[in-house]
Amino acid sequence: VIPKVEWAVFLEVADNLRLLQVPKGPVEGYEENEEFLRTTHHLLLEVEVMEGTLQGPESGCMFPISHRIPNMLLSEEEIES
Repeated sequence: VIPKVEWAVFLEVADNLRLLQVPKGPVEGYEENEEFLRTTHHLLLEVEVMEGTLQGPESGCMFPISHRIPNMLLSEEEIES
């Protein structure tokens, strides 16, 4: 899982949450690096987006998130294009 993380997004979230100790990518021997694993676990599994948007990686479509729930339904115009 760690090698597949989008590090640019991960680091932006870490910066927004003031977790500035996050390395620029997986550190060598990360399996034994407790601080790295704790921070990564927290960001990937414990942080919840309450309000915001998700962007589809392939389509670029923006999906709103409201009260932790993403609305990923496409409008008729988006389906036809």
